[in-house]
Amino acid sequence: MSWVVWMGLALGALVMLALLGRPLRRMGRLLARWGVGMAVLWGLQGVGPGLGICLGVNPLNALVVGVLGAPGFGLLLLTQWVFR
Repeated sequence: MSWVVWMGLALGALVMLALLGRPLRRMGRLLARWGVGMAVLWGLQGVGPGLGICLGVNPLNALVVGVLGAPGFGLLLLTQWVFR
């Protein structure tokens, strides 16, 4: 392949990165928050039963806890209490 093709590919990649930069950053931030939520729920599994808290470790709960924080955790507990 000639250098013109390589330069065209590089330019195309830069344009795509410029167009998708903000959505990719947002997706990365959302994935990081999901990971934090998952870690919190996983850590809660050890002490939760002693406190009477039994939340499942699943992607939806992790996303709620990761994005909303403590209010999201309270919301999940309240939802669990309502549906028992």
